[in-house]
Amino acid sequence: MMPKKVPHRLYLTEDQMPKQWYNLRADMKEQPAPILNPGTLQPATVEELYPVFCEKLAQQEMDSTTRYIDIPEEIQDFYKMYRPSPLIRAYNLEKALGTPAKIYYKFEGNNTSGSHKLNSAIAQAYYAKEQGLTSLTTETGAGQWGTALSEACSYYKLPLTVYMVKVSYEQKPFRKSVMQTFDAEIIPSPSNTTKVGQMILSQDPNTGGSLGCAISEAVEKAVTTENCRYVLGSVLNQVLLHQSIIGLESKMAMEILDEYPDIVIGCAGGGSNLGGLIAPFMQDKLLGKANPRIIAVEPASCPSLTRGRYAYDFCDTGRVTPLAKMYTLGCDFMPSANHAGGLRYHGMSPILSKLYHDGYMEAIAVEQTKVFEAAVFFAKQETILPAPESAHAIRGAIDEALKCKETGEAKTILFGLTGTGYFDMTAYNAYLNGTMTDYIPTDEDLQKGFERLPKIPGIQ
Repeated sequence: MMPKKVPHRLYLTEDQMPKQWYNLRADMKEQPAPILNPGTLQPATVEELYPVFCEKLAQQEMDSTTRYIDIPEEIQDFYKMYRPSPLIRAYNLEKALGTPAKIYYKFEGNNTSGSHKLNSAIAQAYYAKEQGLTSLTTETGAGQWGTALSEACSYYKLPLTVYMVKVSYEQKPFRKSVMQTFDAEIIPSPSNTTKVGQMILSQDPNTGGSLGCAISEAVEKAVTTENCRYVLGSVLNQVLLHQSIIGLESKMAMEILDEYPDIVIGCAGGGSNLGGLIAPFMQDKLLGKANPRIIAVEPASCPSLTRGRYAYDFCDTGRVTPLAKMYTLGCDFMPSANHAGGLRYHGMSPILSKLYHDGYMEAIAVEQTKVFEAAVFFAKQETILPAPESAHAIRGAIDEALKCKETGEAKTILFGLTGTGYFDMTAYNAYLNGTMTDYIPTDEDLQKGFERLPKIPGIQ
C-alpha cells in the first residue's frame, strides 16, 4: 500500500482547539531571574505591577508554577473567528530546494492584523474589560501588534492610544489607516505628548525611534491617565503564555500526521511568536521526552541574543519599566531603520534568554538582504508574501533544508510563518530595486549600550 500523503494544509476543528494555555516556566529547571522594581532595585511584587498592568495579567506575569491556565470561554469564542490556524506542508518549497527534508510551517496570518499578535491582544483586552478599565495604551514597531490590539479594543469598546515607532509610522502609512479603522489613536514615537518623548527628542531631534522609546511613552501615558493601563505585545511572560496556542496547535496537528520536528525555527525580536511556537516542544526537551533543535533567527542589525549581554536592563529607553534579566544591547540602543520593525527591540524575553543561556536553544543572526532573498523565493513557491519578520525564520528553514540536501538527511523542519507582508511593500521595493542595504553594528557601537547597563549593588 502507498503511504497516505500528508495534506498541503491541515486545519484542526474548533473542538480540537486548545482550551488551556501552557506556561513554560512551570517545567523550567531553573527560573528566569526575578524582575526588579526600578525604584528599589528589589524583586518586584505582583501588587507593584498593578499600576501599570491589568491585575489578572500581572498575576500571569508572576506565575511560575501553574502549568496550564484555562482560556476564558469568551476568548475561545473570539479565537474561533480566525483559529485554528493551518499547519502547512511546504511541498513546493521542498521541491524547489531539492531537499530530502520535510518542511512544515504554522501560518498565523489569517486575520486582519496579518499576524500572530491577535492571540495575546484579545486576551489582554478581555482582562482589561473584565477589570472595568476604561482605556489602554501600547507601542508598536512594525504595526502588527498595534493593529491586533486595535481590533481587540474595538471589539470590547476600549479606547486605545498606540505609540508607533516613528520610522515605521513613516514607512507604513496604511498600517496607521487600519488601526484608525478600529478607532485607535496613533502617535509617532518619540513625540512631544509625553515627558520622556520630549527628553528623547531633546537629545536627538531626528531620531527614528525604537520600541524602547515607544514603550516609555505608552507607560507614561498609562500611569498618568485615570483607569488606564499599559499592555505589551511581546517579551513579557504573559504574552508567551497566550502565544503558546501556536505551539499547542502545531504539536497536535503534527501528531495527527504522525510527525515530530527535528528542528523548530522562529524569528526572534522580543520573543512572542518564538516562545509560543516552541513551548510544547521545549516542554518535551525539558522533561527529557524528545530533543529537537530549537533555533532563534534574529536580524544582524539588532542581534540581542547572538551579540548581546545577559544582564539586568530596563525594558524601555526612558528607564521607567521594571528591570528584567535578559539578553540585551542596552536600553539606549537605537537600531538602524531596518525594515523588520517587529524585531527592532533591544532585549529578549527573559524566558527565552534563560533557555538560551542554559543551552536549550540556538540563535543565529542574518542580514536583511539575505532575509528578503528568502522571502521572495518562498513567495514564489508557496504563494504567501511573508512579513519581513517571518522571513527570518524562512531564511533559517531554507538554510537547514539545504544542509539536509548536502548530507542526505530527511529531517523534519517546523517554522513559524508569523504573518503577511502586504504592508511592507516599501521594503520589498527596496530589495527588488537593489537599493536595500545591510547594516551590522560594530563592536564599538554595541559597547556604548553595554557601558550604560544599570549598576545594581550586589548583582551587577
